[in-house]
Amino acid sequence: MAQALPPHAGQPRLTAGAPLHEARAAVILLHGRGAWAQGIIGLADAIAVDAVHFVAPNAVGGTWYPTSFLSPLALNEPGITSGISVVHALIDEIVATGIGAERVVLCGFSQGACLASTAAQRRPQRYGGVLAFSGGLIGPPGVSWREERSFAGMPAFFGCSDVDPHIPESRVRESAALFERLGAQVTTRIYPGMAHTVNDDEVAFARDLLSAIATG
Repeated sequence: MAQALPPHAGQPRLTAGAPLHEARAAVILLHGRGAWAQGIIGLADAIAVDAVHFVAPNAVGGTWYPTSFLSPLALNEPGITSGISVVHALIDEIVATGIGAERVVLCGFSQGACLASTAAQRRPQRYGGVLAFSGGLIGPPGVSWREERSFAGMPAFFGCSDVDPHIPESRVRESAALFERLGAQVTTRIYPGMAHTVNDDEVAFARDLLSAIATG
């Protein structure tokens, strides 16, 4: 009997910005729960700078994993592992075109932010950056994450509301602290009373980061 494919394998993707073969940097955009690539690719319009390629993969059914990112890991498999494999495969695909990993940014919102940060943590190196908008590392309370390799000064951004109904501030800060221990240059911004959204300050940070990467 043929082995079943991982759930997110072969899902469509959307692209925006510069063609990959002409780009100096690339951004992998990861959507949230119950959303689609069509939604998160719109963020490219807000943060785009010249010579940056954007790619947004779809999760099957619009959801990367079925329950809270704070649930026991087994309850969210094979979704987590499959989603991370999609991210890692996209990084490898982009790097194969000649764009260095130090020019590849992982960016996500909500469930996508959790996936982006965890994908980076499970394969740490000097990426262009990680932008986690309303998200943090996946795992139940008390989980221990591996700290075996370094981000080597990679920029990382964690932004979230202090009253987000889905993402506890404590997990955002815990995630930021781990990234700092792994050698990332971390910016953490907690926004009082903000809804579960991406705000203008986060957009401006992302645009500035991409501008620095694309022109550096």
